Amino acid sequence: MANMDPIPVRVFSLNCWGIRYLSKYCSQRYHMIGDMLCKEKHDIVLLQEVWSEKDYLFLKKKLSCTHPYTHYFKSGVIGSGLAIFSKYRIHDTLLYRYSLNGYPYMAHHGDWFGGKAVGMAVLSLGNLTANVYVTHLHAEYNREKDSYLAHRVVQAWELQQFIRHTSAGADVVILGGDLNMHPQDLGNRLLRSYTGLRDAYTETAKFDGCEGGVTLIADNPFISKKEIFPFEKGIRIDYVLFKGSSRAEIRCDSLSTTKGSVADSPFPYSDHEALTAELKLDSCVSAEAGKDEAFKTPDSSAGNLAELVDIVTEARTEVKVGLHCAERMRYTAARTGVMGLALLFLELVIAAVPWFALGAEQPFPQTSFYLLAALCFAILLTTSLLYIFYTIEIKSLQGAEDQMRLAVGSLHEKLRGFPVTQPHSASLRSPEGQDPPALDPVE
Repeated sequence: MANMDPIPVRVFSLNCWGIRYLSKYCSQRYHMIGDMLCKEKHDIVLLQEVWSEKDYLFLKKKLSCTHPYTHYFKSGVIGSGLAIFSKYRIHDTLLYRYSLNGYPYMAHHGDWFGGKAVGMAVLSLGNLTANVYVTHLHAEYNREKDSYLAHRVVQAWELQQFIRHTSAGADVVILGGDLNMHPQDLGNRLLRSYTGLRDAYTETAKFDGCEGGVTLIADNPFISKKEIFPFEKGIRIDYVLFKGSSRAEIRCDSLSTTKGSVADSPFPYSDHEALTAELKLDSCVSAEAGKDEAFKTPDSSAGNLAELVDIVTEARTEVKVGLHCAERMRYTAARTGVMGLALLFLELVIAAVPWFALGAEQPFPQTSFYLLAALCFAILLTTSLLYIFYTIEIKSLQGAEDQMRLAVGSLHEKLRGFPVTQPHSASLRSPEGQDPPALDPVE
């Protein structure tokens, strides 16, 4: 085996909180971010919540010398908010929009309009191919009564699928972004266990930043205590994750975060803290290491199978809870729609009275009659749209639950000690001539 010189890679990740006309000091903060990125000269910059394309174009122009290669991922009504800046050439990009992302009638939260997604860029780091991912998952607005937990679990499930299915030919995988999940939350454990991604905070040899690596801190003037309750010091929801392959080893030499305040400025870069991970890539050239061996995910290791089964089963349970809630909401929308339709039909009957009873007058004042008809029509239209939306949500949840069921079945078979694709046959009989025990149904 021949080893080449290590390749240093500095990765920067920040949720910019860039909602024009709503976020405080938005324009000034973008100027600050641009100045800082020009000065620090990171190799890869992963930004979230760059909601305005004008702000992206401003950063693109400002960073043209230090980061000549850029890409802005467009999705949803107001965009995905995801952008990548790199000093290495970007060879290819791909965007996957999550199938579930909140509710359109929760306009004050706004996640549904943002088109949350995961963006991928293929870069060449020296002689290595790196798949770099940037993402932003649905926010958690109330930890005690989390209405979006099922959506976030499905997003984490789709994120790990996207990474696993697109990174087969990569030497190195790097993921940065705002996952909106605590380190031990279900979606976070699902993502890391299935993909084998390692957390820069737990893997780093040196850390300089907020205590506990928190990225939403109480000392930030843009943060209210309610957002981080009951965690007084803050929460860690922004991450840089990475993993290598049989052709490349990767390690984190240091990780740092901003600490709320910025020198010579009355306010910080964002309501989130920025992360900077200094990674080292060691290229390994081996005659025995082929392309097919590139990524051995934890599910191929017997030691982690049982834990992975538990995590996926827990995720299935949460998805089923969300599915039950969506079915109940669809039933409520259908029942309300039927009531509106019945009321509209009753109005039509009343309107037809003068036609059948010659000389009879309209029993209701004309203005009230039209207002009631408009109300009935509005109820019917609203409930019809809600019924369609909840049907889409139900099908997405059902699809994710089906995929998880198949995954659990596959993992159970691996735990039993025989390959998934190998049929039950006489060749699988035990020395005593008995068939191996049947797999318990996974439901």
